[in-house]
Amino acid sequence: MAAYLQWRRFVFFDRETVKEPPGPDGAGGKPFAVPPGIAVCDSGRGSLVFGDILRQIWFLPRSLQLSSFQAYKLRVTHLYQLKQHSILVSVGEDEEGINPLVKVWNLEKRDGGNPLCTRIFPAIPGNKPTVVSCLTVHENLNFMAIGFADGSVVLTKGDITRDRHSKTQILHEGSYPVTGLAFRQSGKTTHLFVVTTENIQSYTLSVKDYPHLELDSHGCGLRCSSLSDPSQDLQFIVAGNECVYLYQPDERGPCFAFEGQKLIVHWYRGYLIIVSKERKTSPKSEFAGNEAQNSDKHVLNIYDLCNKFIAYSSIFDDIVDVLAEWGSLYVLTRDGKIHVLQEKDTQTKLEARKSMLFRKNLFEMAINLAKSHHLDSDGLSEIFRQYGDHLYNKGNHDGAIQQYIRTIGKLEPSYVIRKFLDAQRIHNLTAYLQTLHLQSLANADHTTLLLNCYTKLKDSSKLEEFIKTSESEVRFDVETAIKVLRQAGYYSHAVYLAEKHAHHEWYLKIQLEDIKNYQEALCYIGKLPFDQAESNMKRYGKTLMHHVPNETTELLKILCTNYQPSGDNDCFGMLEGKKANSEEFIPVFANNSRELKAFLEHMTEVQADSPQGVYDTLLELRLQNWAHEQDEQIKEKLHKEALTLLKSGRFKTVFDKALVLCQMHNFKDGVLYLYEQGKLFQQIMHYHMQNEQYKKVIEVCELYGDQEACLWEQALSYFARKEEDCKEYIAAVLKHIENKNLMPPLLVVQTLAHNSTATLSVIKDYLVNKLQKQSRQIEQDEQRIQKYREETTRIRQEIEELKASPKIFQKTKCSICTSALELPSVHFLCGHSFHQHCFESYSESDSECPTCMPENRKVMDMIRAQEQKRDLHDQFQHQLKCSNDGFSVVADYFGRGVFNKLTLITDLPAGKAATTIEAGLQRELLIHTKRST
Repeated sequence: MAAYLQWRRFVFFDRETVKEPPGPDGAGGKPFAVPPGIAVCDSGRGSLVFGDILRQIWFLPRSLQLSSFQAYKLRVTHLYQLKQHSILVSVGEDEEGINPLVKVWNLEKRDGGNPLCTRIFPAIPGNKPTVVSCLTVHENLNFMAIGFADGSVVLTKGDITRDRHSKTQILHEGSYPVTGLAFRQSGKTTHLFVVTTENIQSYTLSVKDYPHLELDSHGCGLRCSSLSDPSQDLQFIVAGNECVYLYQPDERGPCFAFEGQKLIVHWYRGYLIIVSKERKTSPKSEFAGNEAQNSDKHVLNIYDLCNKFIAYSSIFDDIVDVLAEWGSLYVLTRDGKIHVLQEKDTQTKLEARKSMLFRKNLFEMAINLAKSHHLDSDGLSEIFRQYGDHLYNKGNHDGAIQQYIRTIGKLEPSYVIRKFLDAQRIHNLTAYLQTLHLQSLANADHTTLLLNCYTKLKDSSKLEEFIKTSESEVRFDVETAIKVLRQAGYYSHAVYLAEKHAHHEWYLKIQLEDIKNYQEALCYIGKLPFDQAESNMKRYGKTLMHHVPNETTELLKILCTNYQPSGDNDCFGMLEGKKANSEEFIPVFANNSRELKAFLEHMTEVQADSPQGVYDTLLELRLQNWAHEQDEQIKEKLHKEALTLLKSGRFKTVFDKALVLCQMHNFKDGVLYLYEQGKLFQQIMHYHMQNEQYKKVIEVCELYGDQEACLWEQALSYFARKEEDCKEYIAAVLKHIENKNLMPPLLVVQTLAHNSTATLSVIKDYLVNKLQKQSRQIEQDEQRIQKYREETTRIRQEIEELKASPKIFQKTKCSICTSALELPSVHFLCGHSFHQHCFESYSESDSECPTCMPENRKVMDMIRAQEQKRDLHDQFQHQLKCSNDGFSVVADYFGRGVFNKLTLITDLPAGKAATTIEAGLQRELLIHTKRST
């Protein structure tokens, strides 16, 4: 039970008297007065509604323009205005006696200027007329309850606006007058509270047969009950003379000791409004003004039940009712005046109260007030901050930090952190920072500070609890936490965070640089996805190779062939693994040649298409091992390995590089092999010449002399310069030069003249054979010359015969079809004859013999070529003058056949014009000449 005298009083409402609106002349300001005889009141839908004893229902809108209509013939006794519908329910009398009538009015529809009455029915429980004591209607228009003075309650279920859609029945019967009714809707459950002068009952209307429960054995007077809003859980309020009780549908709730004779009870926006008679023995209220006290005075109190204070208290003259509309309270007094109570705005109320509460350090009450008035979070945060400052100044750091924690999200964290940076208050700072992280409002600096607090407190349990949260609950910057833990020496915690949150770089840094656990770091890399495993092996490969070379080499083999993370055992082998570029990992083996060789040999065996750099490095490594090996057997083995690698065909594109490597390590067989592959025959011979391997020189000439004839000449020059006895080799060279006719004899003699050991006997046979060949050639040439002379003489005679004698055609067969020649036929001076139809079918020209035409064309082409070459003379002369190397120009033109001369012998008589017959004779001469040659 809450004691009324302990509650603090405030003035949260402003009181004014409603005055008449100004008239046309501007006059006004007199108190507004309602018509006399007002018996009942209600409000809703933008109007105050009054019912008087003179059968009228009055509507007072906000403009204060009164309107009315006659509702009954005698008087109006009860009104109920629905808040969500324009429906007004009234109870009144149309005739003398106890004959109350219920009328339902639709205020939106009109009937002759008045609201439309949609339903009329008598309010009689059973067959006994009795007086109506109270009335209530459910906002869903499906329930209406009427209480009577004989203790009966009539319930109308269905559409209350129509007779045919509703059903009326007696819900409650008793011996005590019904003083209050109220519907309570919770979800789909509907309850009806019934209060009499002696008891309180609750009916469940959403259940068949309407079960009921008696809540208490005492009641209240008329108009002394009400239903609260959801802020008080829709509790039924019953005001007795000693206490005010609150009820749920199934039990009694709290009670408040508000003494005095209660006259009116209402609920308004979280406030409980009670009108009671003023006690004569009570002291004068400080809110009552200077009016004289008398027995007709009523006290209006407005209570805040949540925060337990009186929001307003004042004395009025004989209050008729208190109505709520337009966001204000309207108090109607018996003298016809209306007083308006306007609630102050929330900020004004809070400021007024906070100033007093803060002065008295009643922060808890200020906080409750702010919450009940739904103060925004910024306002609440400011109260918490002031409360925290108050406790901090008093030295209550534990209490202060709790208040500061409630400001998180509004108050800048640095304001609190600066207050608790002292080492003695580190526990409080830790609590604040923990909450800051729990609300995901911490930044990297806050995380650093919190972890430093844990490490200074050496609170490993809290530290582990902080970092070992599930990934979905992480409320701090993981990377910052790892840095701080590493700096503080909590390597295991830092490694845990890095592994859990996949900060691979930090995990490996700590394992390799701080813990020195190289094996674990290598295993961790083997579990990473391909891209990350590849990048980390490039970064840390040298370190791992230095400490765990064998394991690192094995991981690199896997990474460069068919990598799959070691943790993915379920899908191992099902998916094709990725491969890294093995050439990029060669620098990892900088100081580990043995492991490098094993790695490279593995790659060349497993992947024949490995990058060229792999083969180049492997060749260099094998050559180094061969060059430094002292054991002959091992050296021979290494020699074979290096040569086999060279012959694998992988060095065609890097021929020069492989050659340089072999030359650097004096690998002779490799050098000679590469010379041979590159067709560098002269280099092969020079190599043997430098090493004075005479037989090898001859062998090279025999092997490659056909491809490069100058080798024999160079060999002859080489042996000619030797002062040693090289007659055998010179003879072999001369024999080949003679067979291939590679050098003029004079040049051979001049070349050998430089050798003091080469006597005439060395070249005797060569010279004799050469002279004999030349003699035979001269004889052949003389015979050919004689033959050409005789042929020329014969041709000249034929030409003369053609000029002077007739040509007799004696061919009997066609030169094309070889059939007997028949007329018409075609004859040519060359001696060929054709059937006319054969000639026309096969001939391309009427003036040329089809049989001789191919040879004739060759001759004509030669003539044209000669004419074109004559035109090149000027161009040749210009290039020869302008060129720095005239010999190259002559050689170029010589190779193009410019200097080849073709002579035609025509011997035409001087001064005789060329006729058609002469042109034919010339053609025949050319053809015959070609055939003779």
